[in-house]
Amino acid sequence: MRILGLDYGSRTVGVAVSDPLGLTAQGLETIWRKQENKLRQTLARIEALAEEYQAERIVVGYPKNMNNTIGERALKSLEFKEMLERRTGLPVIMWDERLTTVEANRTLMEAGVRRENRKQYIDELAAVFILQGYLDSLALNKEEHHGEN
Repeated sequence: MRILGLDYGSRTVGVAVSDPLGLTAQGLETIWRKQENKLRQTLARIEALAEEYQAERIVVGYPKNMNNTIGERALKSLEFKEMLERRTGLPVIMWDERLTTVEANRTLMEAGVRRENRKQYIDELAAVFILQGYLDSLALNKEEHHGEN
């Protein structure tokens, strides 16, 4: 069971994929577009990746505000979710992504990646953190349910 993870931004979409067992997330690529509302090619690329990796679902980062409210970016992410579901026919799960970009940036800094080079990796790495958080929650839920027997 493979799952795609996406960090949806105004100009980029970071993409990650799980391993076949659904335990770990690996970065795949960053999809760039010239204009925010030009999504046809972006959706086509995500659809192609979903088919290539035989993904069963897609997890999209949900950028809530720190006080848990929904802002403009989160509304755009919900619209993107609906487009993805129509385009791919796959279930799309929204996953709280607060601080994933901060975490990705810190990781790149610790790895010694120069500031001017970080942008090309930041969205892909944020997608890894989003997907890994989701995968970890699935594993945790499995453990909790096994403990009930």
